[in-house]
Formats: sequence, structure tokens, C-alpha cells
Amino acid sequence: MMEYLQPILGFFALLLLGAVFSENIKAIKIKYLVSAVVIQVVLAYMLINLPIISSFFEYLSYGVMTLKDANDYGTAFVFGYLADGAPNAPFEISNEANTFIFAFGGLTLIIVMSAISALLWHWRVIPVLVNALAVIFKKPLDVGGPVGLSATANIFLGQVEAPLLVRPYLATMSKNELVILMTVGMSTIAGSVMVIYTTMLAPIYGLGLIGHFLTASLISVPAAIMYANMMIPSDTKTEFPADDSSKMYSSTVDAITRGTQSGIDIFLNVAAMLIVVMALVFLVNAMLGVFPDIQGQPLTMERIVGWIFAPLAWCMGIPWQESQAAGELLGVKTILNEFVAYIYLADTSTYVLSEKSSLIMLYALCGFANFSSVGILLSGMSAMVPERREDLIAVSVKALWAALLASCMTGFIVGIL
Repeated sequence: MMEYLQPILGFFALLLLGAVFSENIKAIKIKYLVSAVVIQVVLAYMLINLPIISSFFEYLSYGVMTLKDANDYGTAFVFGYLADGAPNAPFEISNEANTFIFAFGGLTLIIVMSAISALLWHWRVIPVLVNALAVIFKKPLDVGGPVGLSATANIFLGQVEAPLLVRPYLATMSKNELVILMTVGMSTIAGSVMVIYTTMLAPIYGLGLIGHFLTASLISVPAAIMYANMMIPSDTKTEFPADDSSKMYSSTVDAITRGTQSGIDIFLNVAAMLIVVMALVFLVNAMLGVFPDIQGQPLTMERIVGWIFAPLAWCMGIPWQESQAAGELLGVKTILNEFVAYIYLADTSTYVLSEKSSLIMLYALCGFANFSSVGILLSGMSAMVPERREDLIAVSVKALWAALLASCMTGFIVGIL
């Protein structure tokens, strides 16, 4: 009985968790909630089950591994044996398992992917895809042109780069539209880090992982718009002629140069954040170590957030006996970042989840919904429109909560299918 009751209760609980934080719950339009859920289900079913799309994702996976090989080649040229560990080390290796250096063997891929993304944008490859996908979301979800374009661009670009496409229109956008942009930015991941997660988790989930990440980002867009509209309902829409997106770069060289610079900024930010958050986790757990053990295990930050987020994990379809572990991952993603959460998810000896639960968590963790992302978005968008800084601050917490729920709804939909 619970097998059928849990999805029903979980679905309405996820919607209710968005509605209770609404500024005007009576103004929420049920029609667009239904449209968002239907779009999610249809897109998820098509992307997961259609053979032609599965085949495309398979070829795309081989392309990702080729990109990784190309990155390794360039990184090894600059950093030598630090890039690939044991094979080219000028000394005898006693333990090959400890030769991988994440900063050189993994994170440098962000720089390469950022440059390639900029190049594909300038060559009009990504804009064609974005404009085609924006049609799916714009009318059924009742959003204006700038919001539809920027929201869809988040599937490929970063949370700060996507709003740059509609920078001239940010000053006149309503609070509803600002919260949509922030929510979508935090409920998806950029293509540059998508490849990183694919190579990091491929030993567990296989080569088809890039398809899962693309699917997660794509179906999270309607969920993010839905929750943002629940938080701050509004009928105001900003429109614009959709030609401005092509003027992001002046030439191919400019695209490569600026894309590389952006990649370096992201690389340094991710590396620095990983150092800081891992150090903070260690310090917090050290302080919690003064308390007595609970249920035979030491009290840690991960266990505390696991207790807080376990009910949310259950709402996504995770069995209760696994909800503690899944809740820990959700809490780590929200308080720290999704990068650390995926590192934890890869530790299958500590976080023991069933195959279905692992897949749900793979999707639920796919998003930038964390406190550091709020800071990144606020600083980035405030620099674009300083006059809207107070409005951006005012909606930031709602955007974070909406983005977390959107990612959870994505995990729920995939679990059902």
C-alpha cells in the first residue's frame, strides 16, 4: 500500500512546501502548475525512454570522454605528470590510488569547456537550441521573452552568464521575473561542470551519465519556473525582440579568449570553495566531537542535516530506511555545494543507496541551489543592475528554496518514471 501512497503524498507535499512560502497563495494559477508538471513528465519520458535520444546521449558520452582526453593532453603539456598521475611520473609509484590530483586531473576541464561553450555560442549552435527550447516553456508557463531565453540558456551556460544575455532588460523586470531567473540559475548546472561530474561519477553510473545531467537540467527548468511563480505570483511580463543574444562575442577569437577567462574564474572559484567548505566541515565536525555519540555513532554536521532533510528525501520517493543518507546528501548540497555532495555520492561505501534511490539523488543534486550560489548570483546580477540590488536580496532566499524544491521535484518525476 505504501508503494502507491508515498508518491501521492510526496507529490502534494512538494507542492505544498512551495505554496506555504508564497507571497500571495490565492494568486497562484493552478493552470500553469499543471502545465509545468505535464511538461516535466513528457520531457523526462521522452529523454529517458526514446531510443533515438538514448542513442544520441550514448554518442554524446563518447564525445565527453574525448573532451576529457583532450583536456588531459593540454593539462599534461602544462603541468606534466601532475595531470595524469602515475603513468608519466619520473619516479617509482608505491600507491597509484593516491596519484590523482583533482585540481589538475579534473577541474581543469572547466576551463576547456567554458571556452568551447563560448565558441559554440558565437557560432550560433547553442542559441539555436536555446531558442527552440524556449518555445516549449514560454507560452505554456506564461513567461516573457527575456525570461524564457535566459531560463533556457541556463541548461548550457552558468547561473551568472545566462542573465547576461538579457542584461538590458533586468532593470525593468518585476520581482517575479527576477526570482524566476535566480531560481532557474540555481536549479540547473552549467555545461562546463556537467562534464566534470560525468567523468567523476562515470565509474558508478556508466558512460551515459551526460544524458542524465542534460535531462536533469532540462526538466528542472519548468519546475523552477513553477516554484518561482508560486513564491511570487505576478501577471507582469517583460518582452523583447529576440535578436540581442547573438552579440555576446565580437569574434571567434574573442569568444575563445573570454570563454577561457570565464573558465579560469570558475576554476579558481570552485577550487577555493572546495578548500574552504571541506575545511569548515572538518572544523564543525571537530567541535561536534565534544558531544557524546548518538545511536553508537559520533555526531557530525552530515548527520544533523540528514535528520533535517530526511522527510524531503522521502517525499521524492526514497524509502524511509535510506532517507537519512539521502537527506545528508541534500543537506550537504544546500549548505555547502553540489560538488561536495557528488563527491559524497561517489562514496558508495558510506552512502549506501539502492539503484533507484541513487538515480533519484543523481537528479536531485543536479543544481546550484546552495548558499554560496546565492552569494555568487547576488554579486553577479548586482554588478549588472546595481539599482535592483535591494530587490535581488529580497527575493534571494525564496529563490534558493524554490530551486531546492525544483531539483527535488525533478528527482521525484524521474523516480516515478
